[in-house]
Amino acid sequence: MHYRLFRPDDFPQLYAIEEICFQPPLRFPRRYMRHIIESPASATWIAEEEDTLTGFAIVEWSGDPPRRQAYIQTLEVTPAHRRRGIASELLRRLETSAQQAGAREIWLHVDTENDSALRLYRAHGYQQQGRAEHYYARHRPADIYAKPLAPATPQHFT
Repeated sequence: MHYRLFRPDDFPQLYAIEEICFQPPLRFPRRYMRHIIESPASATWIAEEEDTLTGFAIVEWSGDPPRRQAYIQTLEVTPAHRRRGIASELLRRLETSAQQAGAREIWLHVDTENDSALRLYRAHGYQQQGRAEHYYARHRPADIYAKPLAPATPQHFT
């Protein structure tokens, strides 16, 4: 598996993964997804195998240091490539990008019924901070998870 930052020509494959992983009304609209990815205050990581995208993840940050926070917009892996550590590696890279941007905390919303995502975040040190009722379409709740981030140290990805 190869991991790298997003390139504009990745968008068709990236959005195809969004369409596989989420059905309306839970799916991000194309325009909104492009807006997030193109923001200078975000990082989008790609997982690929033999020139085929197998997953991606997006983090955004806001606020000024030292109060800057990062928010995980999404982390998605195709069903055929799950349970291979791809989500863990994408999450690690999101955290590093957030740290390098000066974020001191990273947080997210997760569907209360998404057991595999809940296990992933807990395994990586995220702790539940609250709950947002009616967060998702069809009035589904989300748990709010967060994790403190240490100050950035230089990272070299291969």
